[in-house]
Amino acid sequence: MATVYKILGQTRPLNTLNTDAITVGASKMHIISTLVVCNTSSAAANFRAFATDGSAGSESNAVAYDVNVSANDSLCLTLGMTMDASDKLIVRSSSSAALTFTAFGSEIDV
Repeated sequence: MATVYKILGQTRPLNTLNTDAITVGASKMHIISTLVVCNTSSAAANFRAFATDGSAGSESNAVAYDVNVSANDSLCLTLGMTMDASDKLIVRSSSSAALTFTAFGSEIDV
C-alpha cells in the first residue's frame, strides 16, 4: 500500500451551499491530518464541515458547525480523520467567496 502526503482537497465556495471539498476515489483511503480554513474577506464568517459516507452533509455528520473565523484570519483543525472510498468532506460558508478550505493529509492505495 503506497502512501502519498499531499493536499487532499481545496475549495472556495462561491455561494453559501454545501460544497464537496473531497471525495475519496475508488481503491483509496484518506487520512485528513489538518483542515485549514482561511477567511480572505474583511468581515468575519462562519463555516460548517461534514464527514459523510457519500451522503449529504447534515447536523448528524458534522465535524464543525457554525465555527467563526475572524476577518483576514485562518483557523486550523487538527483532525486525524480517516475516510474510505466514496466518503466525502463537505464544507459550507456563511458568506459567498469568503472562505478557502484546504485539507492536508495522506492518500493510501488499498
